[in-house]
Amino acid sequence: MISTIGHILILGSLLVAVLGAFLGFVSAKKGSERGAVQTRRMAYLFSSMMIGAMLLMEYALLINDFSVSYVAEVGSLETPRLISFVSLWSSLDGSILFWGAVLGVYTMVFARQSRNKPLDQGTWSLAVLMSIGLFFAFLIASVANPFEASQLPVPTNGPGPNPMLQNHALMIIHPPTLYLGFVGMSVPFAIASGALLSGRLDPAWLRYLRRWSLVVWGFLTLGILLGAWWSYEVLGWGGYWAWDPVENGSFLPWLTLTAFLHSAMVTSKRNAFAGWSLVLVMVSFILTLLGTFLTRSSVLESVHNFTSAGIGPTFFAAIVISLLFTIILLSFRMERLVPDPKPIAMVSRESAFLLNNMLFVAFTFTVLVGTLFPLVVEAVNDERISMGRPFFDSVSVPICVALIFLMGIGPVLPWGRPTAEVMKRRLAMPFAVALSVGLGVFAWGMRSGWGIAAFSLAAMAMSVSLREMVLPGLARRAAGEPMFTALFNGAKSSRRRFAGHVVHIGVALAAVGISASSIYREDVRVLLPIDEPVDVLGYTLEFKELKEVSEPHLTAEVAVVDVSRDGTDLGQLEPRNNQYFMMVNGMAMPRDEMPTPAVRSGLDEDLYLTILSSGPDSEGRDSVTMRVIVEPLMAWLWYGGLLMVLGSFIAAYPSKKKGTA
Repeated sequence: MISTIGHILILGSLLVAVLGAFLGFVSAKKGSERGAVQTRRMAYLFSSMMIGAMLLMEYALLINDFSVSYVAEVGSLETPRLISFVSLWSSLDGSILFWGAVLGVYTMVFARQSRNKPLDQGTWSLAVLMSIGLFFAFLIASVANPFEASQLPVPTNGPGPNPMLQNHALMIIHPPTLYLGFVGMSVPFAIASGALLSGRLDPAWLRYLRRWSLVVWGFLTLGILLGAWWSYEVLGWGGYWAWDPVENGSFLPWLTLTAFLHSAMVTSKRNAFAGWSLVLVMVSFILTLLGTFLTRSSVLESVHNFTSAGIGPTFFAAIVISLLFTIILLSFRMERLVPDPKPIAMVSRESAFLLNNMLFVAFTFTVLVGTLFPLVVEAVNDERISMGRPFFDSVSVPICVALIFLMGIGPVLPWGRPTAEVMKRRLAMPFAVALSVGLGVFAWGMRSGWGIAAFSLAAMAMSVSLREMVLPGLARRAAGEPMFTALFNGAKSSRRRFAGHVVHIGVALAAVGISASSIYREDVRVLLPIDEPVDVLGYTLEFKELKEVSEPHLTAEVAVVDVSRDGTDLGQLEPRNNQYFMMVNGMAMPRDEMPTPAVRSGLDEDLYLTILSSGPDSEGRDSVTMRVIVEPLMAWLWYGGLLMVLGSFIAAYPSKKKGTA
């Protein structure tokens, strides 16, 4: 019954998407207001069907209806209800259905908002968005259909979801957050397409595009951050980023969308880079399709990949069609949006933004080549390789340092053609801060050139952002307002500017955390006999017991370790290894073993323990072999990332002023 209803909803959404896309393009071409209204109704119906199909699948997962193929693939009577609920995105077909439902939510929101937008731009954009919905409805109805009926006889139990999904709470929120970013890129792409198809990019439409892009960028940043945190908390190697192909797949559109948010400021302020801004938005969407293709086609080796399936060729076709659509649209419509070029001073805010964009594009190209090069090698030599971390680090570190430098001086550079006196006055403070911090960390003992550069330039960027954040408030204070009120009203009056500097401070904090944890990381393996204190990397560790925890779907080996430093008790850490099971013919069969490190996190450093092995030592005593890692300022990365997300949502919050988007 559930399979039948699910099929009807998916096929219905496919039919509605076809009609909605066709009607949208025709209505936009003819300027038909009635047609635009009907297109919006089709969008609402499409969204309702997609969301309804997802909710139906969730119901099937919660009641363990093994007559549905997807439930038989990932469900289990032993799996906790919460894990059953989130197993929707634990495998290929369910994740695509979830993608379609998220697209439905975005489509519904955009359709409602487009009522108040110019008829041509809004209808063109909605038609493009419905075309994207058509593709995903086709995908779900064909090669990624989770509503297929199970083979007879209907199973009485299933294997349960991927152990990685069950092993940490971050996997409950990381994938949907990342999907909100990936799927959300459809809306800026549609808005940019609407501008090109209508031949207009007026200030209100640009603000609308930028606001949607900020929302998407915030979710994408949060998804990447949570993914890095999951890697750090679960995989046991003490790292958070390995330049994995799927990690790169999410990073690529983040880079180009970040470049767009900077480029759009120049477009808004100086009426420049308009065409380039649209190129960046549309490329960002194509890169999200590429990232999804890499994740779900298994063309590259990755710990994140889903099982290989027929979805690969279909997704590749979507990438080609989107790329051709973008190229044709830009080729025939770009000249309508590009104003006469104006000369840019060598040293100005415009030139800083231009260099910023060039660096982001270079960064994107480098990561893209490093990610796809193994595919080329395999196609030519039939040999699978992967690009290592040294390649990516050697390129990314200098680019990131240069970007932080621009983040420090860009906000103080004036628009237009500044005089030498103005430049000297505005740059004196940032360079003084950078020099002071650089000399300070050198005296402290840092000898890494890149590390000194990262610390000093991050301090420069933070000092500039803090100053720029309080300047409007200080002006109000000089006019007689009380200090606190003046600062609050100053921030409120320039909210987007304030939010941008919140993001910049977050980037600077993250840069410091990445630099310190990379340069001063200490990593040792140590044997801990029971009840015998051992001094390791400035801590005293005492192994107290090895206990076993049993749950219906797993057993866990948990090591209890007392931790102290300089005679101060810091409590206990309990790293564990989880052994998951699946039921086969009524018998529990072992699945993957997943480590769960224990982390004591502080503002100064993290202590990170992972169980490597357990058993008697040479003297017959119970013992565990631990991997012990100490990483300074690791928490600064997480706090900095959260500030970036917070700043993006503050900037995206709609203004109440009339005429703003």
